Amino acid sequence: MSQKLSAQIKAFFAPNSLRVQLLSRSLLILAVLLALIGLFQYVFMRDVIYRNKASSMQSQIMTLAPEIGQRFGLGPEYGMLRPPRFFIPDANLAFIDLQGNYSVLFNGPDGISPPRLEQQEYMDVLKKKPGQNYKIVNDAGGAEQLLVLQPVFDRGQMLGVVQVSTLTNPLKELLIRQLLTFLFLSLVAMLFGLLGFLPILKKTLVPLFNMVDTAEQIDAGNLARRFPTRQGQMEIDRLAESFNGMLERLEASFEAERETKEQMRRFIADASHELRTPLTSIHGFLEVLLRGAANQPDQLHKSLKSMHSESERLTKLVHDLLLLTKLDRAPHIELKEGFLDNVVKEMEPQLRILAGGRKLDLLIEPNMKCKYDVDKMKQVILNLFHNAVQHTDPEKGHIRISLSGQSEGALLSFEDNGPGISESHLPHVFDRFYRSDSSRTRKYGGAGLGLAITKSIVNAHGGTIDVESKEGEGCLFRIRLPV
Repeated sequence: MSQKLSAQIKAFFAPNSLRVQLLSRSLLILAVLLALIGLFQYVFMRDVIYRNKASSMQSQIMTLAPEIGQRFGLGPEYGMLRPPRFFIPDANLAFIDLQGNYSVLFNGPDGISPPRLEQQEYMDVLKKKPGQNYKIVNDAGGAEQLLVLQPVFDRGQMLGVVQVSTLTNPLKELLIRQLLTFLFLSLVAMLFGLLGFLPILKKTLVPLFNMVDTAEQIDAGNLARRFPTRQGQMEIDRLAESFNGMLERLEASFEAERETKEQMRRFIADASHELRTPLTSIHGFLEVLLRGAANQPDQLHKSLKSMHSESERLTKLVHDLLLLTKLDRAPHIELKEGFLDNVVKEMEPQLRILAGGRKLDLLIEPNMKCKYDVDKMKQVILNLFHNAVQHTDPEKGHIRISLSGQSEGALLSFEDNGPGISESHLPHVFDRFYRSDSSRTRKYGGAGLGLAITKSIVNAHGGTIDVESKEGEGCLFRIRLPV
């Protein structure tokens, strides 16, 4: 039990497991998205915080403008201003007059001196060309500071430019704290996502696991199993339907192969039996002749006549087998357009001779046009007519041949009043070497290949043949040929 559980755990966390790959790739995508969100948030918040800080510093500059205006006339030698009560902590204050004189008015308590820009930048502000409302610069000591330039006026007259700067380290620390908070919350979210995604993923993959279990139970001897096709997932359902279609085709192929093997086995057995009978008869007559019957004219004549009859039967059997083999492989039939009623009328004298004392009715519609091979259609007509002759009474027999048109093509029918075929034998009348016990015994001659050959020829024409019969009520064979 523990080994089985260990194997399941290893399979669960195997690197090539679909579950692990889906989970890891989903978490990877989520991590990348969170990292991008954190990066954009850092850039956006940095600009927002710097702008808010710059706006606050500008507001305080405006509150200092009157005091700077009062003391401006005192000149740079007046010294530094006393910091206002509500001024920004750790901020530096400098004043640049219209002549470009730079005066430090206030140093923050950290002792860091304010940075000094190029003269042109101050002149741009004096000319009312301020760029951004803040700048990020490095002072002489290399410390990064946020700097704001703001022109001041007194009674409508420009006095100069006030410069306020403060270190960016506190702002960066704030941004870093926010970024760390975001990263922590992201990790917590990914952890909860992992814990919540595992059971959901497992439940989502249940239909796939069911298909795997079903597939493991399917083999060549058990093709009847089918995959469930209504599991609530469109892709899995379509895959299951495809597999079911494949299984149906495989099952049909295996069944056809088994049927073909069985037919081949029966065919070989029946062919061997049919060939053995005339060969045994010929061999027996030869033994009789070798024992001295050759010196007796009567015995010699009877033996030779019987051997000739058996050889003819053997020759016909071999000819029929060869014909069936050709029809099975690739029947080469040249179909030509013509009138089928002319073929039946042309064969009428021959059919009446074969019918003997039996009554023969021909119900033929004129101008029945279709495509057919003349010789093969004559063989079909002779086979079916000969079959009807064999199974009807020589005096009371009644055979009807009819030819009529249908929407699909021509319908050729052969009907007799013979003993008929029982329901148990009816599905096999077109099988090779098949004979029913009551009506198709060897006393009629033949080996049971006539109807099989007929069916093969009709199929090669693209048509169909079927039979209707009830025991004691005769048979009805129908051939449908396409237009």
